[in-house]
Amino acid sequence: MEAATHPTAGWEKVGDRFYRKTQLYTAIFDQDLDLDNYIVAGAPYGGAIAIYRDETKIVSYRASQSSKPSIDIYSCAGKLLKSIAWDKGSIKGLGWSEDEKLLVVGYDGTVRCYYGLQGDFTQFSLGREAEEFGVQSCRFYDHGMVALLTNNSLITVSSYDEPRPKALAAPPEGEVHAWTIIPPSFTLSLTVEALLSIGKTIYVVDATDCEDRFLDIGPFSHISVSPNGKFAALYAVDGKAHVITADFQSRLSEHDSKSQITPTYLQWCGNDAVVIAWEDEVNVVGPNNAGASYVYEGRVHVIPDHDGVRLLTNEVCDFLQKVPDVTDEVFRYGTESPASVLLDAVEQLENQSPKADDNIQLIRPNLVEAVDTCVAAAGHEFNIHWQKQLLKAASFGKSVLDIYNSDDFVDMCETLRVLNAVRFYEIGLPLSYEQYQRLTPEGLIGRLINRHEYLLALRIAGYLRLSTDRIYVHWASAKVRIGAEDDDTICRMVVERLAGKPGISFEAIARAAYDEGRGRLATELLNHEPRAGRQVPLLLSMEEDEIALDKAIESGDSDLVLFVLVQLRKKLPLAAFFRVINARPAATALFESSAAREGDNALLKDLYYQDDRRVDGAGVFVREALHQPDARTAGDKLALAAKLLSDSREHGFEVAALKDATTLLRMQEALDRDLTDSFTGLSVNETLFKLIRLGYHNKAKKIQSEFKIPEKVVWWIRLRALVAKRDWNEIEEIAKSRKSPIGWEPFFNQTLQAGNQRLAATFIPKCTNLEPGEAIKMYEKCGMRVKAAEEAVKARDADAWTRLLEAAGKTTVEGREIERLGAQVFKK
Repeated sequence: MEAATHPTAGWEKVGDRFYRKTQLYTAIFDQDLDLDNYIVAGAPYGGAIAIYRDETKIVSYRASQSSKPSIDIYSCAGKLLKSIAWDKGSIKGLGWSEDEKLLVVGYDGTVRCYYGLQGDFTQFSLGREAEEFGVQSCRFYDHGMVALLTNNSLITVSSYDEPRPKALAAPPEGEVHAWTIIPPSFTLSLTVEALLSIGKTIYVVDATDCEDRFLDIGPFSHISVSPNGKFAALYAVDGKAHVITADFQSRLSEHDSKSQITPTYLQWCGNDAVVIAWEDEVNVVGPNNAGASYVYEGRVHVIPDHDGVRLLTNEVCDFLQKVPDVTDEVFRYGTESPASVLLDAVEQLENQSPKADDNIQLIRPNLVEAVDTCVAAAGHEFNIHWQKQLLKAASFGKSVLDIYNSDDFVDMCETLRVLNAVRFYEIGLPLSYEQYQRLTPEGLIGRLINRHEYLLALRIAGYLRLSTDRIYVHWASAKVRIGAEDDDTICRMVVERLAGKPGISFEAIARAAYDEGRGRLATELLNHEPRAGRQVPLLLSMEEDEIALDKAIESGDSDLVLFVLVQLRKKLPLAAFFRVINARPAATALFESSAAREGDNALLKDLYYQDDRRVDGAGVFVREALHQPDARTAGDKLALAAKLLSDSREHGFEVAALKDATTLLRMQEALDRDLTDSFTGLSVNETLFKLIRLGYHNKAKKIQSEFKIPEKVVWWIRLRALVAKRDWNEIEEIAKSRKSPIGWEPFFNQTLQAGNQRLAATFIPKCTNLEPGEAIKMYEKCGMRVKAAEEAVKARDADAWTRLLEAAGKTTVEGREIERLGAQVFKK
C-alpha cells in the first residue's frame, strides 16, 4: 500500500460495520509449489505456517522434487524455517498450540509435538483404542487437542507437556459430517466439548455426557466456534450458513450462499462475522445476512486468529479483520469525531495553514479524548505512514494541553517500533496490536529466539527493559548443537560472549551439548556454571560421577553431596562406590553419618571393612550387641568385634574388654537361667552388687574371681549391698572379724546415711586417720553429745565443749554430764 493511499481504501461495508483487508506480504511461495495440493495449518498470533502435501490428491511427478514426505514450516512471508521429514505414515492431524508447538498426529494415534521450530520433538500415543481403530481427524486448541477415531470415539489431551489421553463420552453411531470443539476456557464444565454433526442434528459431547441439540437443518459440512466461545457457525449441505449461540438456545442469523459447491473453509473473523471460503473466493458474512466478497487468482487458505483471519495464497498473505472502533472513529468518511478533526489539524499544520489552530479550538473540550483515540488508532495501523500521522496528531494535541499523562503515548511508540520490526518480511511475524497484547513481549521474544533471530530479540528485550538471559542461553545452546567449530573454539566463543552477564545458566547450554553427543564440551561448559546445584545433576547423567561428587563437595552443600552419594550408590557396585568415596574424607564422613542415622549397620560394616577401619567396624558390632534382646546373640556380636581387633597389637585392651564383656553376658545368661532375678544388661559391679544383696555370696565370689575384681572394690560393693538390704548383723560381724582395706569411714558414712546411728557410732573408734576434731563431729552426727564431749575434753577443744554444752542445756542430765566432764579441764 502506498503511503498516500487513504486507510479506508481497503474497507468493505458488512452491515453497519466495516472490514478491512491488509496486504501483509507478497510473493510468498515458489510458483512450483501449488498450495491447492497442500494441507495448511497456521499458528496463532501471526505465527508460523506448516504445510503438508494432501495425500488424497494426485499430483504430477517431478524429478526435482523429493519423493519422501515432509512437513515444511514457513513464516507468513514465505521464508522456509524448517523442513521436517515425516516417516510415521498418513497424517490425520496438523495443528499448533498457542506457544507455537507443531502437533502432528498419525493414523495410528502417534502424536509428535515439535517445539522450537527446529525439528526437535516429544512423542506420545493417544492410546490403545486409537491404535486399534485409527484416527480420522483432529482439532486443536491453545494447549490441548481432541482426536476423532474411525469408530466415532473422541480422545482428548489437555496438556502437551504432560499428555494423559482420556476418552470423552461415547457419541452415537453414524457418519460424522463435520465437527469442532469448544476449548475448556469457554465451557461451564471447564473441560473440552466437541460438537458433532450426525444426521440432521448436532451432538454436544463432553467428558461425561453426549447431548442431542435436536436441530433439523443439517447435516452440516462445516462447524466453527467463535474465538470467544459464545457463538457457533454451521454450514448446511443445502448451502445455508447459520449462526447460533454456543449453548444452542438462540438462532441469530441465516445466510444462503446459493452455492452448490461445498466451501473449503468456514471460520470466524473475530467474534462478529463468519468467513466462508471456496477455492478462490472469500465471503465475509455479518449479522442480518450482510456480506462482502473477495476474489483471488489461486487457491486461498484461511488461517484463523483471535481478531481476524489470515488469507494465504501462493502470491500474497493478507489479514482480514473488522475495522477497530478507534480506527473507524478516526478515518471513516463523513466523521467529525474529535480524533478525525485532530488528525486533519496536523495535516493543516504540515501545510502551514492557519486552520490547524481553528480545528484545535473547535475540539478543545474533547482534546484529551481525541489524543487518546489517535494513540489507540496508531496501534491498530499496519501502515507506517499512518502510524506516524496519528502519533503526530496525538503529539500535537497533547502539546496544546496543559496537563496530559503521556505514559500511553510513550508505550504506544515503543510498541509500534517493536511491531514494525517483527513485521518486516525477513522476520515474518505480522502481529496485530491485539495479538501482541495477548502474546506479550516475553512471548514475542520466545518466538524470535525459536527463529534464531537473536540480534533482534536482544534489541527488543533491551528496548523494553526485559531480561536477556534466555536469549543468550538459547543462542549458546544452538551454537553448541549446530556449530561446526571444534569443542575448544565453541567453548571459548560461548564463554567470551556470555562473560560478565550474571544469571546465565551454563547448565542449560551444557545439557544441549550433551544431548548433541558432545560430552567433553558439556563438561568444559559446566565448569563455568556458578551454581553447583545445577552442575551436579547433569554431570551425573553424563556419567561424570567423580567430577559431580567433587563439585558437590566444593559447594559445601551437604544435601547436594548426599544426593550425589545416593545416586552413585544406586548405579555403582559396592566396591567401586567405596573406592570413590574413600578418596574423599568429606564424602566418607557424610555417608557414614547418614548410614548411622538410618541404622544401616550392614552398609557401615562394609564401609569399615573396605577401608580397614577395624575399631569403627568393631564399634558397629558393639552397638548391635547393645540392642540384642538375648544375651547369646549379644555375646556372638561382641565375639565378632573382638575377632576384628585381635590381629592388631595396638588394641589389646579393647580385645580384653570385649572378651570380658562376652564372658559377663554368658555368666549373666546362666544366672538368669538358675535364679529368679534378671541380671542381663548389668555391669560387672552391678552384677556383684545384686548377687550380694540377694545373698548369693558364693556366686558373687565366682564373679570376683572371674573378673579379678580388686579387693577394695569388692569391699565397697559388699558394704553398699549389705546396707541396701539392711543386714546390720553381717556388717557388725565384718567389723569384728577383720581389717578393712577401705578403712572404716565408709562403714560409718553408709550406715549413718541408712539411719542406723548406733551402728555408725561403733565405727568411730576404728577410724584411725581422722583429722583433729573430726571424731567430735562424727559423734554429734550420731546424736551422742556426751561421747562428743569426751572427745572434746581429750582434744582440749574448749569451743566444741562449750557448743555441746549449750546445745544440750545445762539443766538437762546430758548437760550436767557434759559440764562434769569438762569442769576440771576447762576451769573458768
